[in-house]
Amino acid sequence: MTATLEHRPAEAHSHTHGPGCGHRAIIHGDHVDYLHDGHVHREDNGHYDECDICSCPHCSDHCATCTCEDCSCPTCNHNVCSCEHCSDSCVSCNCQDCTCPTCTHAA
Repeated sequence: MTATLEHRPAEAHSHTHGPGCGHRAIIHGDHVDYLHDGHVHREDNGHYDECDICSCPHCSDHCATCTCEDCSCPTCNHNVCSCEHCSDSCVSCNCQDCTCPTCTHAA
């Protein structure tokens, strides 16, 4: 079975995002997204891709900035590990035996 990922290129930019570029940076999983003119994107091999949109039916935020209180989206940034012994956010969880379905290192 082959999974297809949606590729959402952003518009061209006149500068390279990075420290000091003037746009808010948000760590999101294994990359950094930049808030820029109402959208959120990251640099990927010389071009920019838009950040994922929350998959919750009542939300339309980008996953890097989502604020759903009952979020179940696996790529949103604010999810908290569901393991009994952990209270880390899923992007920084380091449980050795993690079973949380939204942690970035979960199997």
